[in-house]
Amino acid sequence: MGMKGRVGDSIHQWTGTGRNHEIFPAALAARTGSQQILDARAPFALARVFMAVKISLLSFLLPGFALAAPFVAIRDGESFTYKVGFSVFSHAGDIEISGANPKDTADRIAITVDTRSRGFVRGLYEFDNKAVADVELSSGRLLRVTENGSDPKRPIDTKFVIDYTARTATFTDRVRTGRSNRLTLPEGGDPIDLISALVQTRDWNLKPGEKREVVVQFGRDFYPITILAEGYEEVRTPLGRYRTLVLVPRMEKEPKGLFKRGGEVKVWIAQDGSRLPVKMQLKLNFGAATLLLSKYQPPKG
Repeated sequence: MGMKGRVGDSIHQWTGTGRNHEIFPAALAARTGSQQILDARAPFALARVFMAVKISLLSFLLPGFALAAPFVAIRDGESFTYKVGFSVFSHAGDIEISGANPKDTADRIAITVDTRSRGFVRGLYEFDNKAVADVELSSGRLLRVTENGSDPKRPIDTKFVIDYTARTATFTDRVRTGRSNRLTLPEGGDPIDLISALVQTRDWNLKPGEKREVVVQFGRDFYPITILAEGYEEVRTPLGRYRTLVLVPRMEKEPKGLFKRGGEVKVWIAQDGSRLPVKMQLKLNFGAATLLLSKYQPPKG
């Protein structure tokens, strides 16, 4: 495997952004007019929604850059379960984000993102995916990511391992072996776990108009993102009503990837003692996927 690749290229391959999905034919009841058009496009749209949601969450798990700092965003035993809604489907699937300290290693935490379609939607598009990121607690360094699952086209079985001594990252795809590669880490910092940055915003205590700068990976590149505190908003979730602070990650210069295509991500942080990320929204050019916190498990101890 060559050393000329870039970490962004491997992550672009790893997240599957180049796949064309083969999905089941439309199975919604026959209707007329615009609703019939929506029904005919539903399976295709659902395929793109689940892939986009997965890519966004996995992008948050994959390397950005920051000074080394202890990892505190997601703790041992803590979990967040979100129900995914899209278009006429109020509960198209579920996503669970959880943290667990491995028994055999004191300075590690495994962050798991488990995504699956459900109910009637599952008959249109059967999607199961689990990504696990291993993070060093003392430094916040991302060490490795494994991904397993399946979609209607093929199984998913990949591994992404970072060697900080050699400053390299190795991507292995056991299904599509031709995509495996070894890459050189860019200079300027160590990879960190960015979904943690979004969750950790609950500890930033931002006020409307304030912002934080981070550097993240989307698609093939690394580039700066500004997380802006937009304002306060009341939201309703399966767990109740919350007064929240709305955070909006933006790419203010030379937008790429999701942002170049007109996409937008928002996160709603509860302004009570819990500071829970109670809602997320991924706006795409063909609709918006909304994630509402439906279950929360506090950390151990």
